[in-house]
Amino acid sequence: MRGKTVNERRIGIVMNGVTGRMGLRQHLERSIVAIREQGGIEAADGSMIIPEPILVGRNELKLRRIAEQYDLTRWTTDLSEALAEPDVEIYFDSQLTQLREKGVRAAVEAGKAIYCEKPIAEGLDAAVELARLVRDSGLKNGVVQDKLSLPGLRKLKRLVDGGFFGRILSVRGEFGYWVFEGDWQEAQRPSWNYKSEEGGGIIVDMFCHWRYVLDQIFGPVRSVYCQGATHIAARYDEQGKEYPATADDAAYGVFELEGGIVAQMNSSWATRVFRDELVEFQVDGTEGSAVAGLRRCRAQHRSATPKPVWNPDLPATENFREQWAEVPDNEVFDNGFKVQWEMFLRHVTSTADDSEFPWDFVEGAKGVQLAELGLQSWREGRKLEVPPLGIESRP
Repeated sequence: MRGKTVNERRIGIVMNGVTGRMGLRQHLERSIVAIREQGGIEAADGSMIIPEPILVGRNELKLRRIAEQYDLTRWTTDLSEALAEPDVEIYFDSQLTQLREKGVRAAVEAGKAIYCEKPIAEGLDAAVELARLVRDSGLKNGVVQDKLSLPGLRKLKRLVDGGFFGRILSVRGEFGYWVFEGDWQEAQRPSWNYKSEEGGGIIVDMFCHWRYVLDQIFGPVRSVYCQGATHIAARYDEQGKEYPATADDAAYGVFELEGGIVAQMNSSWATRVFRDELVEFQVDGTEGSAVAGLRRCRAQHRSATPKPVWNPDLPATENFREQWAEVPDNEVFDNGFKVQWEMFLRHVTSTADDSEFPWDFVEGAKGVQLAELGLQSWREGRKLEVPPLGIESRP
């Protein structure tokens, strides 16, 4: 790391929960460490913002190993000690959802800007209460909404904004992959994901994502019908011990959006992938259609739409995938988590208002709301309206 100059602004960031997979790989390694290695990011006034992470967690051994791996010197198991450091301006939280509220409240008390993973709380009442607390504190705040920064979805948003689809009719999304049970092959996800008592479940996890993707790209979600399932009844934890899966590992949702758009989202950790990417969205409109994944986006305009004819008695003679045009990159795409970290860092150091980082705790509460309604819909077997949240982003 080069020496400090008058053109640098070093910002202390308390990173709570970096011993977890998401906190370590996406937020520390591919975002904060990557920003440091590139020499920081340029602020609006031309100075360079250099993040200075302080790692916080419950396991001292893991923290020490992570700090050594990434050539970092500051770590602690004491959150209050970290928040008291004089250079700290930001508190980041990627802990288990059950622990998040306590950490955020401590950061509010310490007067720090707050950035955290979703869901922001275990239930809607707690999420709204936390959003109101953070909003009324006047502190800058944000919630990770990483899917919006995926190259494929950014290209898709470009098509929407350009009027490519005409009137959008429907959105169909497929997400998921097979997560090994953990007996004969190690599971790719931690065991808490499959325990409802520890905040697990794919509805709680993914409906928070689908809320902001649908809201921000296509239109506000107005209703939800959800069918959940626990397809794999027993799994094996990190010690190889069998445990009952008490949380849902698949969810099949139908959402009505403003303007009459119908969205279908299938999410599963018990499906084998036969698609180009782990998540894909197909959007159909009166003037054209598109299919977007993590990175790619392909489109087919009305004027270039072939005329398929149904004939089950003959083999297919058309290569349907070749009939779609690739939407070009037109820019260099960086890691989505890193892109949003850079946005938030500029937001914290700027004198502009919160419009600079639109995904605040109120937006985070909307994700919790949809997840809670999805679980209720599954229990009751009926479609539910999505009411106004009852809280705005600003007083």
